[in-house]
Amino acid sequence: MNRLTYATVFAALVIGLLFNTFFIVNEKEEAIVFRFGEAVRTDIDVGFHFKFPIIEEVKKYDSRIQTLDEEPDRILTVESKYLLVDSFIKYKISNVLTFYKANNGSFNSLNSLLGQRSEFVLKNNFGKRTVKELVSGERDELMSIMLNSLDESVEDLGIEIIDFRVKRIDLPSNLSNSVYERMRTERNRLAEELRSEGKEISREIRAVADKDKVVILAEAYKKSELLRGEGDAEAARIYAESFSKNPEFYEFTRSLKAYVETFENKNDVMLIDANSDFLKYLNTKEISK
Repeated sequence: MNRLTYATVFAALVIGLLFNTFFIVNEKEEAIVFRFGEAVRTDIDVGFHFKFPIIEEVKKYDSRIQTLDEEPDRILTVESKYLLVDSFIKYKISNVLTFYKANNGSFNSLNSLLGQRSEFVLKNNFGKRTVKELVSGERDELMSIMLNSLDESVEDLGIEIIDFRVKRIDLPSNLSNSVYERMRTERNRLAEELRSEGKEISREIRAVADKDKVVILAEAYKKSELLRGEGDAEAARIYAESFSKNPEFYEFTRSLKAYVETFENKNDVMLIDANSDFLKYLNTKEISK
């Protein structure tokens, strides 16, 4: 091997050592620096960093939000009835050193442990509730309880639970029909109660309205009669005052009115003395002034 070959090998070793003295951590990663297999640095920021070549090693892990979506679990309710529960979990690394120590940095191992603990949380919460409560109850409240419970149970895994949701709850065919029938019956019963209450309120409102109507009409009639009486009295006063100034003229107008009323029907026949007082104004050519 000549000098050129030695120089080339030496240069390659130097370049390799130089490249092995630095590493880059991006915003999607968490990193741990190991020295002879022991973790010596974990609080490594995003950017360009140096390390000792050969004796130090860097391991990087995905710090983005991960999703665990497993097959549906058979969960038993408080009524000892099975449900098929399909759920998913979203999580991310919160402590990279704890994450490494808990499962040797393997996401597959972590997902296995996380699946077991999520199943325990589901069984623990579903086992306290009936099918009706799970199907038609307050779903958001249940999800919040399970999320907090699961997040507390994975602190030793170095991760943080971002979301824990039940996507679907399937009932066995023999159970779903009876559950939905009970729900339908309950809704119909509630609807009938509301209709009955509405009818009762309607009757009360109508009765009050009818009462108010009678009172208003009575008051209006009373007022109209009072006004009519006052008007008639005033008219009588005016007539009396007017006719008292000329009694003979008053008697004349009364006679004319009597003539009109008496001879209104042409078929009527009246036999009366020509000298009767009733006909005195017809026989009189002049009326005294």
